[in-house]
This record gives sequence, C-alpha cells and structure tokens, in this order.
Amino acid sequence: MLFTPHRLGRFDTANRTVMPPMTRSRAARGDVATDLMAQYYAQRAGAGLIVSEGTQISRQGQGYAWTPGIYSAEQIAGWRKVTDAVHAAGGRIFAQLWHVGRVSHVALQADGAAPVSSSALVADGVKVFVDPDGRGPEAGVGEMVQHSAPRALRIDEIPGLVADYAQAARNALEAGFDGVELHGANGYLINQFIDSQANDRTDAYGGSLPNRLRFLREVAQAVADVVGPDRLGVRLAPLTTLQGAVDDTPQATYLAAAKVLDEIGVAYLHIAEADWDDAPGMPDAFREALRMIYRGTMIYSGKYTKQRAEHALRAGWADLIGFGRPFIANPDLPYRLQHDLPLAEGDRTRYFGGGAQGYTDYPRAA
Repeated sequence: MLFTPHRLGRFDTANRTVMPPMTRSRAARGDVATDLMAQYYAQRAGAGLIVSEGTQISRQGQGYAWTPGIYSAEQIAGWRKVTDAVHAAGGRIFAQLWHVGRVSHVALQADGAAPVSSSALVADGVKVFVDPDGRGPEAGVGEMVQHSAPRALRIDEIPGLVADYAQAARNALEAGFDGVELHGANGYLINQFIDSQANDRTDAYGGSLPNRLRFLREVAQAVADVVGPDRLGVRLAPLTTLQGAVDDTPQATYLAAAKVLDEIGVAYLHIAEADWDDAPGMPDAFREALRMIYRGTMIYSGKYTKQRAEHALRAGWADLIGFGRPFIANPDLPYRLQHDLPLAEGDRTRYFGGGAQGYTDYPRAA
C-alpha cells in the first residue's frame, strides 16, 4: 500500500510516503530560503508529500539560529524558489508554520526581549541553538544554550498572534506552497497552551481542557479561513513530553484536540510519535480512538521502516507515513523502499548548518 496514491484534501499524492519537517539550519542571513535549499527539497520530490522544515511566522517565533522565516518579502521570494523547484520535479510541498514560544533565547528576539509563552514557566534543560559570533550558517558553528525565561502572553496579545499565523498562511500561498501545516507538537507555542503542565493560566486560555484548546482552535480556524481546510494539516505529539511540555491526561487531551480539528475539517493530522531508543510505544487502542474521532487523513511519523509502514496502513489507522532521518541521506527514499534497496546513513555532524556537504551531496540509487 505504501506505493499507492491517496487523496489528501484537494490533492492526490503519488504514493503514501511523507518527508516530514526536519530542521537543517541553512537559511541565509535574513532567514531567507536559498538556492541550495531549493535543490535539497527538489531532490526529495519523489515523496508523496513534503512538509517543509519549521518556518517561523514572525521574528518573535524564532527559536534557533539559521532557520527560515515566512514573514518578509525576501523570505517569500526565497521560498518561491523552493516550491518552483519541487513542482518542476513533480512533487507537492506544504509549509510548516512555526512559533516556538518559550523555546527561544533573548539573542534571537528583537531588542533582546523575553520569549513569549502561554505562561511564565521555564523548561529546565531545554536548549536552543544560537550563533553568538554571528558567523552565519556557512560556518556551521553555533552553541546550544538554555532557553531564556519567557513571559506570559497578555490576553489582549493573543488575537495578534492568531493574525500572525493567518498572515504567514497567506505568505505561504504567495510563495507557491500547496498548503500549510501548523506545528502543534514538540513543546512549541501551540503545545504550550495545550499541555496542562506548560499552561498555568487562569483566564479563557487556561485551566479547563476546552480553554487550553482554545488557542489551537482559533489558530486552526484562522488559517483554514485563509487557505481552505482542505489545504491545512496539523502536527501533534500526543504522548511525548518533548521540551518540557507535559500533560496530565494526554490521551483525553489529544482525543479532544482531534475532535476540534475534525470540526474545523482540516485535511490531515500528523501524529509525531516518540522516535528515540526505548521510547514508550503508542497503544493501538489510542490510534483506533483517534481514527474514530477524526475523519480526515492520518499521517504517522517516528522511526518507521517499510515493514512498520505497511502494517500501519493495512491496520487502517494510518493513511500516510512520514520517514524523517532516512530522507536526509536517501533523496530517492521512495524508490529505494519500493525496490528493497539498502539505505544510506546520514552524517549527523552535518545535520545543522553548513553547506552542500551532508545536505545535497547524497547520491541517488539510480
């Protein structure tokens, strides 16, 4: 089934493989996507769907050095090179819209301001990538540092943030993306509102589960109003505790989140599973409950092999499967999987920053 088409919103995918978002930290100064990035994504256009690396919706939304944005004219033009290249190679690409919330540093914020979050809570040990010497991505030299203490968003600021997401979605369409994915996972801003231990608000955006889901609902609806729900996906990480985002009742919380997104009618949910060694597995009963509640396309990502992918598809709780790190070193991954060819290993020392080496220089099998 992995190599059969699938109807995703208003599009048909050529196969059921997805290249999920992966930060590679190679944007030019001004956080602009480059010709090299266009080459990188075009090389991987054999995926049924590409979701871009996390792309900050504003300067405030940035949490790592050298990641691309989509809020300036120069950034929109840079991404247009990428989408044109992917389309010329026969692929489809969505932009992942990203606001990191508290997972940032004053060095990355305008005028050294504190990052913002649902609450003024620090996630101890959560680090971000900064370029203290300003050497740029070509040098590939940066530093991991503890994220800066955030301030809680005032309730009157939240409509402006929702508007930032909507504007970023407009910019993504102008840049030629086929659709957008909201990053609601991995401990970033949307996730900071959802998870109970990252949100200690007592107003309309905190406390009860409906209140903690309010920001997700408002952002998803605002973006759906711009691009159409059939060109919108949302990434969630229901049972992980990445970057200090912990929920007391995760299964109940994320089944409720799925219901919210089903009501809006988004094209897909992208479920990020734990992908580290000895990580807890996701119960099949939870997957089946998600499928019952949410009626759109389900994408799962997290250490999937061809065999695990086929099982997920045949079991019926997945429609598309994301293969993350394998796409780094195997630009023709769908071809290799279909023909049972060996997979190359990526150079982990060149995952973040640098130039073409370890980025666009991996050979194709044929």
